[in-house]
Formats: sequence, structure tokens, C-alpha cells
Amino acid sequence: MNSPLLLSAALAVVATSGGLQAGPDTGFRTGNPGFRSISQLAFGPDGVLFAADTKSAAVVAIATDDTRPPADAQPIRIEGLQKQLSGLLGTAESDILVEDMAVNPASHRAYLAVSRGRGPDAMPALVRTGGGDKLELVSLDSVKFSKAEIPHPPADKVVGEGRRQSNPRLESITDLAFLRDQVLVAGLANEEFASTLHAIPFPFRPAADGTGVEIYHGAHGRFETRAPIRTFVPITVGNEPQIIAAYTCTPLVQLPVAGLKPGAQVRGRTVAELGNRNRPLDIISYEKDGKTWLLLANSSRGVMKVSTEGLPQAEAITQPVPDGGTKGLSFENVAGWNGVTQLDRLDKTTALVLRKPEGGLDRLESLALP
Repeated sequence: MNSPLLLSAALAVVATSGGLQAGPDTGFRTGNPGFRSISQLAFGPDGVLFAADTKSAAVVAIATDDTRPPADAQPIRIEGLQKQLSGLLGTAESDILVEDMAVNPASHRAYLAVSRGRGPDAMPALVRTGGGDKLELVSLDSVKFSKAEIPHPPADKVVGEGRRQSNPRLESITDLAFLRDQVLVAGLANEEFASTLHAIPFPFRPAADGTGVEIYHGAHGRFETRAPIRTFVPITVGNEPQIIAAYTCTPLVQLPVAGLKPGAQVRGRTVAELGNRNRPLDIISYEKDGKTWLLLANSSRGVMKVSTEGLPQAEAITQPVPDGGTKGLSFENVAGWNGVTQLDRLDKTTALVLRKPEGGLDRLESLALP
């Protein structure tokens, strides 16, 4: 999903030509991870896939052993993705929901977190591309995996009625990314500072308490501690790793990775307000023309290309931004990228996107980075 610019070239685990090995030193064991759900996805090096199980409030690392492109590698383009997934998984198209997508940088295959069915009885599945228009179901019966449980998750119960019915546990993890030797996990906790970030060392050790996050929400005109991060990406600012996080309605917030300490509380720096009545869906960073850019997909405001050039000097937004206005970092809407719901970097010049153009079929395709 999110492609950080700061991926380590090596892990503190033993890697061989056959991939990561199960054993006590790595924390990996062989078996079925027992997913109750699969929502957010992110890749580390050596083909390690991190998958969020929000119902269990846990992050699972899977050694995919997918460390090189397939021999018959072709450009990825799948027209009518929903229909193909329904055929692969043996269910109706209306019962298919793609939760997230991430590209394995080692093999350039795309992995899809898919739900079969709707509501509390939905079953998770992991699907990957096989080159061109091919899809493959990833068997989870006997994989090398390790697991980290998130402490203090929201209650696993249904609250509200009718269309307002929800399960707070489903926001225990809202996004994740791998950075150097740790997995960064955003979500909600059952604490006063409900909005939380965890920095979990990898190989996994028991997860410590998270860092409570407070932000100023320009569209709402107030400081908030309960608004969840919807999507985020790590980038480098002034030689220091930072998180750029997007929230509903849509503030962009800068948070220093160094400030993520167990039990601490941090106040993010709101560096942009990109308009209300909108939910950010996915974000990536990339380099072009010697500059770092952000690409943000939105529910109702299209895909935005955001400049980070003025980020170090950007003045924090601490006053209301009324009437759906925008403020802070400059951005432009990317023409022709309509209907994008998921995106990830495929390589240095190309993004892989999942989108459904108006009046067209849903498709998975590669597009040149703008």
C-alpha cells in the first residue's frame, strides 16, 4: 500500500536463497496464521508481507518467498477485477470487497486483501497477480509467519443501530508501513488519546503501548485526539524520518518517527488542509525531477499530487479553515486519474492503481507517475 522511501536493505534475520527460515531466532513459525480478517497490507524487504488483522488487533508477517519477478512477467492490467475475483473465490461479485493492495518490490507482483461476503461473517482471502491479467489465490495453510498483537484495542462489539451500526475493533489498525527495522501501525485504542501510532520492532517482540496522537483539524477548527489516521507514508525531511498522515476532511499532518515512544503523547504539525467532506483512501511518495512528491487518492476530491518542497518551513495550521477551503502545502489534481481507490509504487517511474472510471469496469493497471 504505502511505499516508504526509507526501506532497509537488510533485516536482523537470516535470509537465504529460499527466503526467510522459520525458527526461534526469527520468530517465524510454519502453519496457518488464523486470520479473522485481512485489511491493510505493506511490504518489507525479502518478500516479507505485513498484513493487518483488525478483528484480532494483530499484525502478521508472512515470508512469501516471492523474491524475484516471474519468468513470464508481463505488464499488469486486469479489466473487470471484481468479476475475476468472484470467479477465483467462488462467490458473487456483490460479495467481493478489495480492502487493500500492495506491490512486492522484490517481485513486482501485486497482493490484494479481499473479503468474501459482507458484515461480520465476511471471510478473508489473499490474492496476488501472476503477470498480465492472471490472478492467483495465496494459500495460507502452511506459511512461515510471525505475529504481533496490538495492546489496548477498541472493544470487539457492534454499537449503534441501522446505517450507523459499527464495530470499533475494525479501526484498531487503519494503516501500516515498514520503515528500516520496524513496522509503523496507525489505529485507534481504548484510551484517552484514542488515535495511536505503534512502532513495533521487527523481528517481532511483544508490542509496547502506542504513542497517543493529537492534531489540529482545520476543517473542524479544533484539536482532536480521537480522529484516526486514515492513511500515511514515511518520508525523509531534513535527513530525519517523518510520517505524513492524512485524516478525514482532509488535514495532512507531519509526525516525527523519533517521537514514537511507548506511552508518550505527541502533537502532530498540520501542514495542509485539503478540503472537507472527503476521506483519504491511499497515499504514496516518490521521487521525480529531484524532488519528493506525495500522491493522495481521495473519496470525493480525486487524486492529488502534493509538493513537499516547502515542508521544512511550512507554517503549522492552528486556525480554522472554513467553508471547505484549502491551506498549506501546494497541490494539484491529477487529470485522468479518476476513480482511484488504491495505489502503490510499481517502480521508480510507475504506479499501480486500482480504479473504476465513471461508466467503466473496475481495473488494476499501471500508470506513469505524474
